[in-house]
Amino acid sequence: MIRLAHGDAVAEIDPAVGNIPHWRVGGRHPLHSAPWRDEEAVQQDESLPLVNRRLAGDFLCMPFGRDDVENGPIHGLPANTPWDVVEQDVAHATVRLQAKPRGATVTKRVQLVGPALLQTHVIEGGAGDVTLAHHPMVHMAEGGRLSFSPKRAVMTDPMPQYEGHNLWSLNQLRGDMHLDCEDGSLWDLRDYPAGHSVEDFAILLEARDALLGWTVLMRNAENDMVVVLKDARVLPVTMLWISNGGRDFGPWNGRHTGVLGIEDGCAAGGIGLRAAQADNRVSAFGVPTTIPLGGRHVIAHAILSLPRPPGWSEVTGIALKDDTLTLRDLGGGEIAVPFPGEHFA
Repeated sequence: MIRLAHGDAVAEIDPAVGNIPHWRVGGRHPLHSAPWRDEEAVQQDESLPLVNRRLAGDFLCMPFGRDDVENGPIHGLPANTPWDVVEQDVAHATVRLQAKPRGATVTKRVQLVGPALLQTHVIEGGAGDVTLAHHPMVHMAEGGRLSFSPKRAVMTDPMPQYEGHNLWSLNQLRGDMHLDCEDGSLWDLRDYPAGHSVEDFAILLEARDALLGWTVLMRNAENDMVVVLKDARVLPVTMLWISNGGRDFGPWNGRHTGVLGIEDGCAAGGIGLRAAQADNRVSAFGVPTTIPLGGRHVIAHAILSLPRPPGWSEVTGIALKDDTLTLRDLGGGEIAVPFPGEHFA
């Protein structure tokens, strides 16, 4: 493991798969690790893709989901093959993917700055069009409440994550934060379905001309906030993966509960790479669903772990200016957090 530390924050990078399985800020543990990561039988089961055997924290998907073009592993080589250390210091490290997916060189820089976990991926060269996304996962003991930067549309996939285990109806297109459920009720997407054993997936399209996209999860039992930031010009969609005990097959076995994936990317949801390369429901909004390889792409992303201010219920705005990140609550309260503004320059 590659260990980083800054102030009261500690993080680890697993070079075997390039994910970040552990990140602690004070007494807070924002990221989720699958309960089978240390089970020998699961780790030796080569019928499972490595990304699922080592499922944890955050990692880069390229492509996102199924590679039905080259028949590669789910979420691509960056999530399933080793990375080499290029440079490392106390609070930051740079690693490079050994493999060259579609001929591209992929370099990852991870840095801890106070309560922030900063990541930058640089993708150079290669050929073809590919989807990509970050895949951070957060665990909640008793659910939580979500807030989002403005979105122009919300969708659900046409196919379920796991047949018969979805709460939300399939193939929806909505203009607000409410989704139809299979039982005919209406669900507020901002509420995590803690009382339902489900596997669900939603796709949120960033508002037109957005620059800084964000998602805030207020965890109930943990009484904290997990803030996810992205460059909305590069990652124009946010995909939400609800994994709350709905998968009853191994190695999940109904024990993967209270997990939320906040997956910011350039993709068309879970429909596979081939469909994302063609015209699709997301691209119909003028939103790109692949990136063209061959040049140089810089993907900036950040996650912050913050205490939940007393009385806060929903974040209505986030602004980044002069190395300060300002969050505003529905009730009018504000907090300011130091943040390196050049990260999203």
